[in-house]
Amino acid sequence: MNNNVLQIKIKQRLNKLASLNYDNLECWHIAEAFNKAQIEWVRRQVHGNNVRKEGDESTKMLIDDLQVLLVEQLLTGTMSERYFETNLIPDNYLYFKSLNAKSHTECCPDRWVSCYLGEVADVFNLLVDPFKKPSAEWGETFCTMQGNRFRIYHAGEFTVVSPKVTYYRLPRAVSFDNCVNTATGAPTTNVESEFKDDIVELIIDEAAAILAGDVELFNQYQRAKTNAQTNN
Repeated sequence: MNNNVLQIKIKQRLNKLASLNYDNLECWHIAEAFNKAQIEWVRRQVHGNNVRKEGDESTKMLIDDLQVLLVEQLLTGTMSERYFETNLIPDNYLYFKSLNAKSHTECCPDRWVSCYLGEVADVFNLLVDPFKKPSAEWGETFCTMQGNRFRIYHAGEFTVVSPKVTYYRLPRAVSFDNCVNTATGAPTTNVESEFKDDIVELIIDEAAAILAGDVELFNQYQRAKTNAQTNN
């Protein structure tokens, strides 16, 4: 959606008919509200905290809506006695989707293993459980997350090679021409939302609710929030 249209739609949801009471909102204020609304919308869809109680990829529509944010990234790191610890996860990381790696053994080099995400508190139990412990033969292992790094457990059974994570990244931040970056004071360029127009319409309602809350417009806040939650 064109950014000029986006700004007009947000202002329409705040202004009373022809009053232009809130037509003087700063462009950076609108951009900040929209970018905040994007992340809130994505979180609800991935987590399933929406009206339909559907998590990511539980329906064809959600697959279609969120696929633009899915990224695959090869990871580097270091081997230790029990696990492979990756370097810091990418800066644009938002939510985990899956992780796979190759296992290298003398008899079977470069066999793919799937890694399911486990809890740090369960590491010991997972390592001794015959059905869940790392196994190159069965092509399965587990990983944990801590300190913004992944730990892929091998328990000395194989060498971890070429780990690859699939994750949801942060949505691209929207910005407007001739606006000001409030953090740096520098002028911003035009960056449009990467979501489809029907999703942008939903995010506009969410952004309007955020702005209405900021300027204490109770009626507009209630209406925009209801629209956003009903249509998610």
